[in-house]
Amino acid sequence: MSVPEANLKAVEAPMAALDLYETDFYAWTQEQAMLLRSGKWSQVDLPNLVEEIESLGRQQRQELRNRLSVLLGHLLKWNYQPQQRSRSWLATLRVQRREILRLLKDNPSLQPYFPDALPEAYENARDLAMGETELPEQTFPSSCPYQSTQILDDRFYPGEPSALLSNSEPS
Repeated sequence: MSVPEANLKAVEAPMAALDLYETDFYAWTQEQAMLLRSGKWSQVDLPNLVEEIESLGRQQRQELRNRLSVLLGHLLKWNYQPQQRSRSWLATLRVQRREILRLLKDNPSLQPYFPDALPEAYENARDLAMGETELPEQTFPSSCPYQSTQILDDRFYPGEPSALLSNSEPS
């Protein structure tokens, strides 16, 4: 292959990767993985690869906020609408706590982000609780009434005691 042909192929490869990135994302990911594994660094679609890696990190932060929103929303419902408590609410509280703890264990660098995620998650949680309980907005505190340690503590259930908790614990 002559030098001009090699240069042309080098220019075509990134353009082909860009086209594939735009038209078939899955195929693009498989191609990029193959190129990385085989050490074909000059053919890697570096700008899009960097963007996708950064996006993966943002997704982990978003997952933490989403799970925290659901957990906090259910803590608010549990606290402010005790007559509606159900096994479903209890299960949601337990699952979200477990999944948040797993997410933080699997991604320890998210730990410092937790305090920043809390106000954003609480804002969503408050809206969720208002929508699902139909209680007035002023029922719910404007800022999160729970400490971080309480939020993740599987023994913390705000408000009055519940028979659901005593019946759900193993003897």
